[in-house]
Amino acid sequence: MAAALVVSLAVAVLAGTASGSRTVDVSSNWAGYVATGIGSTSSTASPAMSYTDVTGQWVQPRAICKHGIPSSVAIWVGLGGYSETSQELEQTGTSADCDENGHASYYMWYELVPADSVNLKVKIVPGDVIASSVVANGTDILVQVNDRTRHVVFTRHLTMASPDLSSAEWIAEAPSQCSDSGYCPQLALTRFTPVVFTHTFAKGNSAGGTISSPNWTQTALQLIPRGAHRFFGEPNDPTGVAGAAGAMPSALAPDGSGFTITWQANPMLAAASSGP
Repeated sequence: MAAALVVSLAVAVLAGTASGSRTVDVSSNWAGYVATGIGSTSSTASPAMSYTDVTGQWVQPRAICKHGIPSSVAIWVGLGGYSETSQELEQTGTSADCDENGHASYYMWYELVPADSVNLKVKIVPGDVIASSVVANGTDILVQVNDRTRHVVFTRHLTMASPDLSSAEWIAEAPSQCSDSGYCPQLALTRFTPVVFTHTFAKGNSAGGTISSPNWTQTALQLIPRGAHRFFGEPNDPTGVAGAAGAMPSALAPDGSGFTITWQANPMLAAASSGP
């Protein structure tokens, strides 16, 4: 079997850092926003909250590839996977990969962790408007990716015995790539044009709302590959194979329905300079 690209389920979080008037937690592989139940703490979702629906829209970014450096960025919405103890995650979205020759590829995918991700044979290109959603109804999981520019919709109902519904996410991620031996190092994060999430929505405990809904806690995540310990899969490569690049989400739009994720060449420096 060829090496498999794996979108990791657990987010590795350190103590929050100030960024303007908000708190931004640090992850080794996720950038974006997570919604959890009221009273949740960093990397721990409240079991009192059960999310059944997550939706988001974005414009597929362009990958800026560099010869000799394979890289990837996965952009997705999902349910579960945020708590340190999570073993499940239901997610779907798009990816922009760079191979070692500096060539970019773009595709849709879905993944119900711990099962492998499934790439879809649907052509997408930078600039396409993508809408993605995951809906849980008991053990039935609906995944949908809609290329609104090309009028192509992928929808599938899947069965999952014990889905994790304790969180909802809107994320750009540096995935891992697994070899036949089971070693899964994290890839360098593809340099990408800014990702603008809009039309975000979640439903938790039968109440719907945007990311900033008063029904739940919102956590912003900055991706710093070597800035935090990974809770799932292989640890970060101490030789720096994962690269130094990361990503940062902006503050939420006034209505809480959108934000922008920006690639960062040196996220450690950016984090140090954004203190109070």
